[in-house]
Amino acid sequence: MKKSAFPDGFLWGGATAANQVEGGYNEGGKGLSIFDMVTFVPKEERGVGHSMDVHSEQELEELLAGKRGDNFPKRRGVDFYHRYKEDIALFAEMGFKTFRLSISWPRIFPNGDDLEPNEEGLAFYDNVFDELLKYGIEPLVTLSHYEMPLHLVRKYNGWTDRRLVEFFVNYAETVFKRYKDKVKYWLTFNEINISTFSPYIGSGILVDRVENKEQAVYQALHHQFVASARAVKLCHEIIPDAMIGCMLARMETYPETCNPDDVLKALEDDQKNLFFTDVQVRGYYPSFMKRYFEENNIKIEMLPGDEEILLQHPVDFLSFSYYMSMVSSANPNKVQEKGNIFSVIKNPYLKASDWGWQIDPKGLRITLKKLYDRYQVPLFIVENGLGAYDKVEEDGSIIDDYRIDYMREHIEQMGEAIKDGVDLIGYTSWGCIDLISASTSEMSKRYGFIYVDQDDYGNGTLERRKKKSFEWYKKVIETNGAEL
Repeated sequence: MKKSAFPDGFLWGGATAANQVEGGYNEGGKGLSIFDMVTFVPKEERGVGHSMDVHSEQELEELLAGKRGDNFPKRRGVDFYHRYKEDIALFAEMGFKTFRLSISWPRIFPNGDDLEPNEEGLAFYDNVFDELLKYGIEPLVTLSHYEMPLHLVRKYNGWTDRRLVEFFVNYAETVFKRYKDKVKYWLTFNEINISTFSPYIGSGILVDRVENKEQAVYQALHHQFVASARAVKLCHEIIPDAMIGCMLARMETYPETCNPDDVLKALEDDQKNLFFTDVQVRGYYPSFMKRYFEENNIKIEMLPGDEEILLQHPVDFLSFSYYMSMVSSANPNKVQEKGNIFSVIKNPYLKASDWGWQIDPKGLRITLKKLYDRYQVPLFIVENGLGAYDKVEEDGSIIDDYRIDYMREHIEQMGEAIKDGVDLIGYTSWGCIDLISASTSEMSKRYGFIYVDQDDYGNGTLERRKKKSFEWYKKVIETNGAEL
């Protein structure tokens, strides 16, 4: 057998989020979350970001009253709430070393500002973690993965209100104490940078309630940075042998041409993406963002001690999602392809997924090298995968060679980055079991090694079925990445 580039103990696994798999949205004392309010919008009616965000108080109240339809896919997920034992047994069969999941904040504190936690919610995750540990699978737990309690949006306008720092810290302390003997890997906020694209999903902001959207978003982000640093401090105190990281939606950015204007624009776009990890890993606001704030009349209100807490409690590792790379041009008139959440200039050297996301395995190696050069902390790829239409053949099989090819090419580049000297500690492919898409609320956009029989409207048996990629990934893990 050929030698693996991956170190012993490398954390192979898969990733999900509570709001995309659990279901049981009104069971076990759970409160409503922000994603429980996102309806399904058919592809032909959808614009960029259309199905993902809620923009106004009126829109939110109409959704609550059922005036905008009744198909809320994230409320039903794929019923992990009742089927977690069956699903975890399948993860164990693949040989997972780790499983990334999130705790639904409103399952623990239904309103977010409650004085006491919901015991039924706490007990549910106890059971899930016990099931994982039974198979020797390490839980990797995200504290906040687009699951803010809806009450915090309606009463406080989300993270624009400083009081959310204390609510989040109380939540973090509660789960750290409860699961200190079961969970050794934690993440604070999922894709913290998403607030700049999607204020409601990332920060619980209804933009019609604020005078200046950008000012509100960056102030909310400051509150999240402080909350994250305080959670890091608590985690180190309560679970000394744990590691806690941040999480970035990584957008590796290339200049469209070698024109210095394009190169500078790509650098600036890249810096704006890395601003979030600069604060969470290095512990301070970078000078380029201070200039940006000044030139755009953005004033971040900081309390005494905020800068000290950021500096004294940086994260232990940097985790990120990687699906595609971006292209920047200094020409504002460039025609942009519509690629779902983001508008991007098409890269002529890359092919695209069914959803227009351009596939760039070498971009992953570039990003790993760049991040490690910049930060010198362990890296963890916690989301990567191919959303595609899967076909069930007459014999019941699902031949997803396109997914295998996608993952093989990305894992090969991870191996090359490790040979380059990058400290990469793990890889959890996104949507290891089919789930509800975050960006479009579709079920038909499938990522998993495990097929779930359900359509965009909730019809189906929810039967689990192994795809061809299931056995392939099992072999990858078994050989520690040597056999691809």
